[in-house]
Amino acid sequence: MKVLGYAFISALLVLNTLMGAAWAEDPEARSIMEKVDARDDGNRSISDMQMVLINKQGRKRVRELRSYGIDKGDDHLSLMFFLSPADVSDTGFLTYDYDTPDKEDEQWLYLPALKKTKRIAAGDKSGSFMGSDFSYADLTSRRVDDYKYSFNKQQREAVVYGKKVWVIDAIPKDEKIVTETGYKRAIVFVRQDNLVIVRAIYFPEDGNTIKYYDVKGLELIDNIWTATEIHMTTKKGKVTEHKTILTFSNVKYDQESVNEDLFTTRRLEKGP
Repeated sequence: MKVLGYAFISALLVLNTLMGAAWAEDPEARSIMEKVDARDDGNRSISDMQMVLINKQGRKRVRELRSYGIDKGDDHLSLMFFLSPADVSDTGFLTYDYDTPDKEDEQWLYLPALKKTKRIAAGDKSGSFMGSDFSYADLTSRRVDDYKYSFNKQQREAVVYGKKVWVIDAIPKDEKIVTETGYKRAIVFVRQDNLVIVRAIYFPEDGNTIKYYDVKGLELIDNIWTATEIHMTTKKGKVTEHKTILTFSNVKYDQESVNEDLFTTRRLEKGP
């Protein structure tokens, strides 16, 4: 599922009870998530990105990137390059998101200082991506069938930024998914008018922190709802441990220059 201090935090108080209970999937909640998965999110895209890393003391590090995406049948390929600062420049990241359940997603990270391409193993995907609050797994689109869905026991509906949302619990179907993503549970907030996940709360397996995903900017670009500002915050209790802000600009879809030849490890190593 293609990362707050909000009023909904009260829902967290019942987590241990819910996790120990037998989970029965709600067909209506699943139907909503299937529609979220089927929503048009664009093809042959190019965008500029800015990644801001904010530590516990409030100090910021800013990184500039460029990203590309393309659909290949039901699969999705994405590529991003770091443009600045110098210590990460030319670092590249390539992802193959496979829709087929029996085929594991693939990811490669190119490190120019080592002139080496590293394939991200399934067991490493829960790790931090380039020091951010996003994991490698956060940068893939999760399959609908990987989870069981039900409406949140405390709040079936809510309002986020003035828009009505459904509040849906997502529980991994097996330990393999927990290990790969690093999350044992998530609560997602789906806008009812456009089927965009605009907020999510993720519960890491270690239980030491909670991660809060929030879409602060959302625009209709070429008739496609596009997130233009995303915050991912890692908290321990009420204390913010770290925060990452992603902003997207110059977003363009249906670009002829974006073809499948771009999404190869050879192109990854060539750089932007």
